[in-house]
Amino acid sequence: MPGKKPAARAARRAHIRRSTRETRIELSLALEGRGRAQVSTGVRFLDHMLELVAMHGGFDLELRAQGDLDVDQHHTVEDTGLALGAAFARALGDKRGIRRAGYFLMPMDEALALAAVDFSGRPKAVLRLPLRVRRVGDLDAELLEDFFEAFAMAARANLHVRTVAGRNSHHKVEAAFKAFARALRSACERDARLRGRLPSTKGLL
Repeated sequence: MPGKKPAARAARRAHIRRSTRETRIELSLALEGRGRAQVSTGVRFLDHMLELVAMHGGFDLELRAQGDLDVDQHHTVEDTGLALGAAFARALGDKRGIRRAGYFLMPMDEALALAAVDFSGRPKAVLRLPLRVRRVGDLDAELLEDFFEAFAMAARANLHVRTVAGRNSHHKVEAAFKAFARALRSACERDARLRGRLPSTKGLL
């Protein structure tokens, strides 16, 4: 009909509540956001990395996590990754019309990191995040891989993250999270040429 405006697309959002004997997490995600974040996990460096994911991904993220940090950080960091991955899976819905895959190469001063993600329905994480320190800020460095593995599992995504160069551990990790955010942004974007089609020759994701 002449002059008729196209119907507005529904905003892609998700709300996740995850409660176990070890952690309690509540998370809200909007894919079409403005890069706003309100994050509190009890691990300040992790908060900062998630704020970067929101900003560089163009997502809006609210996340509150309470975990057994008196034991250690493992449950809180891993379950935060699970909750975030579940939120992306829910917000993407049936995945029709999305690009599905994205990648990014991110420099930060002397550091360089790359990330690639495919919302393929087949969870797999391949990570190369070598660090010479036990902690980055207040975060146990070895838990970075646990976070990304948990995300990939819950999002049912194929995820590769690696640092290619760098001396400063903070720069290397921050570059990795920024690359991760930008790869997510690309993968989640709607593809005008697909016009609502499922981005798979199998007909299933």
